[in-house]
Amino acid sequence: MKKSVLTRYRVLAYVTGVLLVLLCLSMIAKYGLDVDGAADFTRVVAIAHGWLYVVYLVFAFDLGSKAKWPVAKQLWVLLAGTIPTAAFFVERKITHELEGKIVDASPAPVKA
Repeated sequence: MKKSVLTRYRVLAYVTGVLLVLLCLSMIAKYGLDVDGAADFTRVVAIAHGWLYVVYLVFAFDLGSKAKWPVAKQLWVLLAGTIPTAAFFVERKITHELEGKIVDASPAPVKA
């Protein structure tokens, strides 16, 4: 497996996680605290999270298929983008697990 597959998963896991936390905070501001402007911010963050979660699903599925995960583990990783802060913990665990399986794409040094 190439390092780029894991890297793009990691980036989207963090982006999805941050947007989900922002969405939760904006929902609290909108409904719980009745903050002015929270409705517009909530709408923007919800749309961004929704679209980027779809990209996260594609990248996580690609990673899982290349890592040959069982279906249950694949679903666990895919659902991590729907639970606030879960994406951070799942990403860290997956990264540690897959570090040994990554193929270094850099060419071997040539000795003269």
